[in-house]
Amino acid sequence: MKYLAIVLVVFGWQVNFRCGADDWPQFRGALGNSHLPINQHPVEWGSTKNIAWKTEMPGGGWASPVVSDDRIYVTTAVGKDLQPRGFSDGVASMGRFFGNSGKSIGKISYEVHCLRLSNGERLWKKQIIEAIPPHRVHPSNTYATETPVAADNRVYAYFATIGIVLCIDKDGAELWRRDVGAYATSSSFGTGSSLAFDGGRIFLQCDNQEKSFLLAINAEDGKDIWRVERSGRTCWSSPFVWRNHVRNELVVCGSGDVTGYGLDSGELLWRLTGIDGSFSASPASDDNRVYVGNSGPGRSGPLVALNAGATGQFEVSSPKSETGIAWVQQNSGPGLASPVSDGELVYVTGRGILNVYEAASGERVYRTRLKGSSSVAASPWIAGKTLYVLDESGHTNKIQTGAEFELMGTNIVDGLFWSTPSVAANSLLLRSSDSLYCVREESSGN
Repeated sequence: MKYLAIVLVVFGWQVNFRCGADDWPQFRGALGNSHLPINQHPVEWGSTKNIAWKTEMPGGGWASPVVSDDRIYVTTAVGKDLQPRGFSDGVASMGRFFGNSGKSIGKISYEVHCLRLSNGERLWKKQIIEAIPPHRVHPSNTYATETPVAADNRVYAYFATIGIVLCIDKDGAELWRRDVGAYATSSSFGTGSSLAFDGGRIFLQCDNQEKSFLLAINAEDGKDIWRVERSGRTCWSSPFVWRNHVRNELVVCGSGDVTGYGLDSGELLWRLTGIDGSFSASPASDDNRVYVGNSGPGRSGPLVALNAGATGQFEVSSPKSETGIAWVQQNSGPGLASPVSDGELVYVTGRGILNVYEAASGERVYRTRLKGSSSVAASPWIAGKTLYVLDESGHTNKIQTGAEFELMGTNIVDGLFWSTPSVAANSLLLRSSDSLYCVREESSGN
């Protein structure tokens, strides 16, 4: 098998963990940016077209599936009434949700499931713990939203609502576990920060209303390598290992700031301040810049590009090249869905709108409404020369990358979709609220 650490050197990057070239080892892929230079999965699919298999998933979970060899690993939380709701239904049910805030949700079975990529067969499931979480979560969120990591023949899973992070082998045997604590979140929206992996280290971000912190954990034995206490409060963005032409570093979006840390020590490299609100979207990147931003209900925050090699502290309101800020676009930040960049352009989605910016200058190239598209929570991805945007109703808009908007068509699959899709070579994995779909050419194998 060719391994990704070798293949990605061709494109100018070095990935410090061993995984197959066809694997999808963590949230938004090996580089964490949902950009694939080549499109191998089908361009067209539907409920009866190019669906290789569909497997029902019990309980509820917005964690993305991760892939290693011919195995898919996906987390879920099984209990009473744990199916998540869409945007409008979630908002409509808030009164009842807060009215029941003092009531226990009951016991939840936190589980990892392993499926065969080739045919969707469930190989095994493992109950991590059965327990009553100390805090309820928003009706549109789940108790298993954090995407795991599959690397080096191991699986690392994090269930933030119960505070458990653990390592199991590819057959489900537990190797270690830790209780890092479960904490209250803003407005009981719940948790969502996925794990990141690099060089034998698991990076875990836990920004909450009580005691925020960032951990680098030894993947071999589960012990801390370093820990950083954080002053910010709840956010849902995932830590991001940014591999650029200057250095590799960890980018963490919080509430009101974005911070760069050294991977080996947790040393503070830089901090960007002056951004109101908490982040849901994770960063996008290319070799030269990292792109961060946030927006929320009734609030549009900035989209900011930071140069590779930035050092020190800088403010959004004072964008100067010497500070490390490449550019700022006010009122342009993403909401739930993370942006994606192909190195030439940056694509930002939200509320049925697509905004496109020049990566080097930040100049807006175009803005358009995606007709028929409902709310977008899943992060978009680029494969080859096509941008894919999956909305919560299962409509995927296919857009030609480039400076002019060109809609190539829309694919439709039934279901409620918030989970960010995963790609394993010629297989595209779409997780709905109750099922996992594998999209693959009908004539092809795994």
